[in-house]
Amino acid sequence: MTQTHSAGTLQPAKRRRWNATDLGLIAVFAALVAAAALVAAIPVGGLGVPITLQTLAVILTGLALGPGRAFAAVGLHTLLGLAGLPIFSGGRSGLGILAGPSAGYIIAFPLAAAAVGWLAAVVIRRTVKYRAALLFAAAMAASIVLIHGLGIAGMMVNAKLDFSKAFLADLPFYPGDILKNVLAVTIAIALHKAFPDLLVRRVRPLPQTAATQTPVTQTPVTQQAETPEATTQQ
Repeated sequence: MTQTHSAGTLQPAKRRRWNATDLGLIAVFAALVAAAALVAAIPVGGLGVPITLQTLAVILTGLALGPGRAFAAVGLHTLLGLAGLPIFSGGRSGLGILAGPSAGYIIAFPLAAAAVGWLAAVVIRRTVKYRAALLFAAAMAASIVLIHGLGIAGMMVNAKLDFSKAFLADLPFYPGDILKNVLAVTIAIALHKAFPDLLVRRVRPLPQTAATQTPVTQTPVTQQAETPEATTQQ
């Protein structure tokens, strides 16, 4: 007769390598960023930097995929555009865009996607309440610090503007970015509810294995023969 002690432990399954699903998501979101850059580009001011849905796609990519895959997806879009594919706003492409006033925004997009992706991973792992508000705060932080910050720097370098003029040229993008970040957070929360493993692997039980099999030996119970004295005393 044996007794089996099985131990099942709960451990988070950590991502170590990208699989085919990860690569597919990177390609899909890179295409999404490209499509968003080409839809309804509205030029603002005299510098020709347009308002597009690209920032919506960039922030959504970070919120959905996390830092590594988001950086890969938006970086892939950026590299393809610089290589000559007409996937920047207005169908522009090529290295020449780095000499234009929108260069700072182009450079900032992969960095912003990675930053908001990292913040989103922290929020989703550690919080349940106020998740939407925290994700919106993460999106706005990445937008203001990286996208708008590097955008202003790009206009200062390439358009030869001082900080105040570059800041004023960037200011009209804020209302649209606020609305786009609200929409990005709404879509991201819906995605994470529908696909809980999209960003963070949930805690899953490891397969139960027989940890120890301790044989329990039972000592045989032997019946002692009755002695003649016991049988005669009745």
